[in-house]
Amino acid sequence: MSTGGVGTAFGEALSLILAFDHQVLDIALLSLRVSGLAVAIGLLIGLPAGACLAVGRFRGKQTLAVIANGFMGLPSVVVGVVVYLLLSRSGPLGDFGLLYTPSAMVIAQIVLVVPLMAAISRQVVEDAWRQYAEEFNAMRFTWSQSVRTLLHDCRYSLFVAVLAGLGRAMSEVGAVMIVGGNIDRSTRVMTTSIALETSKGDLPLAIALGLVLIAMILLLNGLAFVVRNWAMRRYS
Repeated sequence: MSTGGVGTAFGEALSLILAFDHQVLDIALLSLRVSGLAVAIGLLIGLPAGACLAVGRFRGKQTLAVIANGFMGLPSVVVGVVVYLLLSRSGPLGDFGLLYTPSAMVIAQIVLVVPLMAAISRQVVEDAWRQYAEEFNAMRFTWSQSVRTLLHDCRYSLFVAVLAGLGRAMSEVGAVMIVGGNIDRSTRVMTTSIALETSKGDLPLAIALGLVLIAMILLLNGLAFVVRNWAMRRYS
């Protein structure tokens, strides 16, 4: 494509964004809903799991830590295939009819973000645990009390885990393509739409969605940064 063609495509992409094109808007909102729900559920699972792994004393702890770290880079297509097999008609969860729905995409993204959040939260909480372990033992804190206290104390630092999970979820392509099917007006999110529209040659729409995706990630990260700094100043 010539330089002029690229410029024209960018111009048309900006026009779609500024006009609040309904297709761009619908796809962006679905992406935000799917990824937001996956991260919210992943937060409830991953952060406590990482904290428990940091504080707990049990056989196989180091092995689980290595697995959690390894799963941070879990190939998304592998996750997609596994979730597909679980949700397909012949799979154990096939009766729920979740395949090729936004719910299936949420499940796939949860599987991707939980190990990432757990690994990061384990490291954050483990660093804090080294500082406070003697105090907690002196106060006769139970294992669960230590986990809850450390999660609360490290809540601002754990924003990193949330943001990492959000970035992982919103940039995901392979798994959501497999379990969602990239169905128009149903399971088509920004990443899968960008891949499809680029292959079709509809560069203005692909570029518009790419710009919106980047803007959303930057905006959410900026908002989290502002909230984190405000909370730290308020409660320090």
